[in-house]
Amino acid sequence: MSDLLDDLEARVGALGSAVVAFSGGVDSSLVAAVAARALGDRALAVTAVSPALASGELSGARGVAAAVGIAHRTITTDELARAEYRRNDRFRCYHCKTELYGRLLAVAAADGYAAVLSGAIADDLGDWRPGLRAAAEHGVRHPLLEAGVDKRQVRALARDLGIPSADKPASPCLASRLPYGTRVTPEALARIDLAERGVRSLGFREFRVRHHGLLGRVEVAADELDRALANSAEVTAAVLDAGYARAEISRRPFRSGSLNVVHV
Repeated sequence: MSDLLDDLEARVGALGSAVVAFSGGVDSSLVAAVAARALGDRALAVTAVSPALASGELSGARGVAAAVGIAHRTITTDELARAEYRRNDRFRCYHCKTELYGRLLAVAAADGYAAVLSGAIADDLGDWRPGLRAAAEHGVRHPLLEAGVDKRQVRALARDLGIPSADKPASPCLASRLPYGTRVTPEALARIDLAERGVRSLGFREFRVRHHGLLGRVEVAADELDRALANSAEVTAAVLDAGYARAEISRRPFRSGSLNVVHV
């Protein structure tokens, strides 16, 4: 892994300075750590705050930034102001990333940073990722993807570097819980967030609450599914308490990107 880390540091160091699109997840955390090592005070991690950011993610990002030694800043994005985003067709992520990268490029231009970096990885090429199109249009660089780094390698490198989010489950934006065609609204995002906070308080680590109008469907990772089903009353109560009229636990284990399958 040391050769791979050296390669990543060389790629990022050659840029001279960079802004990192930083969610605090393991992928962007690794990019931030590499940038801090390669660029020092010429690296800046920026976290976008909007109604689509799940509770706890910002504080987690701040903790990771402090741990890896990179300067950290927050910005506000307004993807909900975009009708194309609210419509929630299969290009929703394109419109979201267009908003994000436009704001990050403005930060980079104002403060003299040479590049904007994302945490995209090799695995993303096998899924529906319209956000990569937005990145290409804005000249965003993907050091992990460019080096062919996959999720297994990301986590291994993150553990080697002592990054706190090395084993953190993926936590994409709350809008990813809405099936395509269901409009994105602040109310729906808030309800999903509250439901997931309730389920998380029961000790579950990797899951999603899928928003189907009045129904909140909980998808739980395979290693926790039996426990969820055995405690279904508590799990569904957490979803109902968030304002859903109906709640259920899917018998199929959670799989990241399951709503994208028909579009790949």
